[in-house]
Amino acid sequence: MGKNLMINNIMFISGPLAFTFYVLHDVLGSLNYPGYNAMTQAVSDLTAANAPSIWIAQPLSIGYGLFSIICTIQACFYLYSKLNKVQWTGLLIFALMNIISFYGYTLFPLSEAGTPAGFQNTMHIVVTILVVVSSIVSLLLVSFGSYKKMGDKALGMVSLLAFILMLVGAIGTNVAPASIFGIVERFSIYAAVGFTCFIGIRCMASKWVV
Repeated sequence: MGKNLMINNIMFISGPLAFTFYVLHDVLGSLNYPGYNAMTQAVSDLTAANAPSIWIAQPLSIGYGLFSIICTIQACFYLYSKLNKVQWTGLLIFALMNIISFYGYTLFPLSEAGTPAGFQNTMHIVVTILVVVSSIVSLLLVSFGSYKKMGDKALGMVSLLAFILMLVGAIGTNVAPASIFGIVERFSIYAAVGFTCFIGIRCMASKWVV
């Protein structure tokens, strides 16, 4: 049991590590992109094919993606019999979202900052839509499932907060002025990144780990 506890905790540390890597990718990428404005520009600009920050932002982004996949997939296995089907299904969709995000953005990075035309950039937008929609669905399921038998209230509360932030970001990027586009976009991104972090912490610190 002690060995299993240690293995689980090592796996779930990947949640906070994913959050750390993403913040570093955002901050260090911005610092290494002359003229970059986080208020107006998308995070994806930092890993665009011609971005001056790609040398540092891309490796950190890949690290974030891998840690996110490890954390969420491990959570699905670990919580299979500890949550009700609604919450577990939500977590499964969230894990699939992280897989789509990792492979989608790795295969189809922006060719340049902004919203350039072309197949690669169109696919980048398609991946973004899939990520946002699957995130919203998964967070709703986790939140709704917390009210059913075997539902975890902490997961439900944090997923509801993440859902609200995700929705604000998704709507805001279409209606907010260009002067704050980058800030509004980060509401959605950090909602998902933060929820991954919480999953890891919750699984390490909760009554489930015995």
